[in-house]
Amino acid sequence: MQFGPKEDLASYPRDLKRDSEVCEKAGTDLIFHPENEEMYFNDFSTFVDMNGLTKGLCGKSRPIHFRGVCTVVTKLFNIVDPDRAYFGEKDAQQLAVIKRMVRDLNIDIEIIGCPIIREEDGLAKSSRNTYLSIEERTAATILNKSLTKAKELLYSGERNSKEILALIKETIESEKLAKIDYIEIVDSLSLKPVDKIEKSVLVALAVYIGKTRLIDNFIFEV
Repeated sequence: MQFGPKEDLASYPRDLKRDSEVCEKAGTDLIFHPENEEMYFNDFSTFVDMNGLTKGLCGKSRPIHFRGVCTVVTKLFNIVDPDRAYFGEKDAQQLAVIKRMVRDLNIDIEIIGCPIIREEDGLAKSSRNTYLSIEERTAATILNKSLTKAKELLYSGERNSKEILALIKETIESEKLAKIDYIEIVDSLSLKPVDKIEKSVLVALAVYIGKTRLIDNFIFEV
């Protein structure tokens, strides 16, 4: 539902056995893993949608994605009825959207963001990393390298978004296998672009390494 017609739903990495082993080691008691037929009737026609937060960043190139996310997550919350739900900060826009949805619809759940987990070379962990060839896997480190340079520039006192975006763009374009989808600096709450950094911002990017689309980000607090 959150995948577009030309996206990678069919090939998206799924390994229930491995996931179950990881969950068991972490002390998990139950895994919710329904079949599609249990979740969606043939004439399913009801969706949860949102304006504003979903229009920029990943929403630009994936226009139906967040309608799918909101609908799927709402169904999950209705069925499971949790007290808390945890979402990774790597998908920063998704986390912001879910927090807003829960607030706007008075869903009595605490949404908790989980820090990005990285490989030893800095690449953010992602299911899609398994798509990468050896050469592409090396090239993919350019995402974190570019964000690290941006952090250094911010901590040195630079507050002009154009300067920081230019540095990120220049760094990524030095890698021949990388193709930029977007690089943006936005307000952490509204997700609207900012020209001058005067409060908390999200520095986010999406980059294709070969055919694989990867995302990464960090939040900078003034």
